[in-house]
Amino acid sequence: MTDDIDPKGFARGLTNYGDKDFSLYLRRSFAKSMGYSDEMLDRPIVGIVNTASGYNNCHRGVPELVDAVKRGVLATGGLPIDFPTISLGEVFLNPTSLMFRNLMAMDTEEMIRAQPMDAVVLVGGCDKTVPAQLMGAASADLPTIQLIVGPMMTGRHEGERLGACTDCRRFWADFRAGRVTEQKIAQIEGNLATTLGTCAVMGTASTMACIAETLGMTLPGTAAIPAVHADRLRAAEASGKQALETARAGLIPSKLITEQSVENALRVLLALGGSTNGILHLTAIAGRAGQRGIAISLERLNELSDTTPVLVNLKPTGVGYMEDFHAAGGMGTLLRELAPVLHLDCLSVTGETLGERLKSAPGYLDRAIIRSRAEPFEAVGGLVALFGNLAPGGAILKRSAADPTLFEHTGRAVVFTSLEDLADRIDSDDLDVKADDILVLQNAGPKSPAGMPEAGYIPIPKKLAQAGVKDMVRISDCRMSGTAFGTIVLHVTPEAAVGGAIGLVQNGDEISLSISNKSLILNVDDAELEKRRQSAVSQRAQPTRGYAKLYADHVTQADQGADFDFLMASS
Repeated sequence: MTDDIDPKGFARGLTNYGDKDFSLYLRRSFAKSMGYSDEMLDRPIVGIVNTASGYNNCHRGVPELVDAVKRGVLATGGLPIDFPTISLGEVFLNPTSLMFRNLMAMDTEEMIRAQPMDAVVLVGGCDKTVPAQLMGAASADLPTIQLIVGPMMTGRHEGERLGACTDCRRFWADFRAGRVTEQKIAQIEGNLATTLGTCAVMGTASTMACIAETLGMTLPGTAAIPAVHADRLRAAEASGKQALETARAGLIPSKLITEQSVENALRVLLALGGSTNGILHLTAIAGRAGQRGIAISLERLNELSDTTPVLVNLKPTGVGYMEDFHAAGGMGTLLRELAPVLHLDCLSVTGETLGERLKSAPGYLDRAIIRSRAEPFEAVGGLVALFGNLAPGGAILKRSAADPTLFEHTGRAVVFTSLEDLADRIDSDDLDVKADDILVLQNAGPKSPAGMPEAGYIPIPKKLAQAGVKDMVRISDCRMSGTAFGTIVLHVTPEAAVGGAIGLVQNGDEISLSISNKSLILNVDDAELEKRRQSAVSQRAQPTRGYAKLYADHVTQADQGADFDFLMASS
């Protein structure tokens, strides 16, 4: 009964009772209690990761997507079985969703490994969900298709289109500055997120959907379909149909996530004006790929950025929304524009190369949303890496969402030693701050008690906001939401919690930012910095148990994707 050298379906990965034939006999008998016929029990299995959760508004449509995937699997002779994993609702998690990304990646990987399935469809979309699923899938290396839940549609308020969450931040800034009343901000609150799906702008969720498609891990053309569109359900059914074909072709993630496809994904990230989180997550995914992982160099990121223009006109960099990107031609149009600088022999889950895909007719193009390389929105890529004595391991700035007048700037540091200190003092009338100062937030990196939250979008101090100040240089070792904007330096490495120079900055120090030189310099001499380092007292509270301890002990720095050191392929 178990002589097959390549067992399929329920014969895969038998529970260990010391008798393989008995294990299969017992498994089938328990499966029959769920009403499966012998015909179904003999079919190959497609596992479907079900991430529906009452704590994840983005995933409200997941049950319907799972049903559509099942239709596709059944149509091709497979047995679909869905199973739950952790679900990461971005705004519902404390202290931050990033802390639980690695836990979800472990959950995804281990459930794929532990349960019998010949292929798997990952259903997800919210910010950290897609990276977690792709990290887990890369480690498990079973034939996999990522199905994106899709972006939400925009809402309306007084004749204006609104979309979570760039517009959330814009109106909140106006509210803090006194330009919007409490009554109006309450009305806006009910019109920012009005449908199921992920944020309507080119935030982290949409960025990662586009990266997943570029890596070849989704069906071509499915990254940008709105969550409420019937095509999203058809994409789910098609993903179910494709899953076993992907398995039969032996198209495992290690054959799709390669050095070449990762470089393609970096190009796309830059051309989208995508989320700064995108570089963190792509680094983590690439670090899981193959036998040794794929390292992403921030120096190489800068080389690509200098030769990759921003082509997509979506918030927070531009003016459009994801529904506009989909209608404008979506990823197919963007990839055709980038084709001369892409590796076209990279494969997708369909077995088709990128070059073969792009030979098809382009269809309708909307140049108001997706520009040509000859007439880009920005001549260089949306992200730039910065280096210097303040960030020896690098830092990231989203220049496509920043104020160009601050690209070459020297200012006085105004330091906040923690998130609590920031919350306590940012709006104080006594805060010693001027518009040309540089706000610095310490102790908010991966190993800090905060777990690298999206706090890098430091609010403009209230007294400056009320005076009309819209942007300032802000520096931290944490992250920024992909929906945010401003001249904000993030992911400073090494972080304060491990002795990085950012933790040595004091009020009044002079800091120089130069985009042209790609530098971030603390204008304090080495002897003084060493003196400060010797007298520094750690503010890091060490967790003593549970996942928080595992995270604190093993999370890597931002330049390695903030993954766990023992889960990276090179480990």
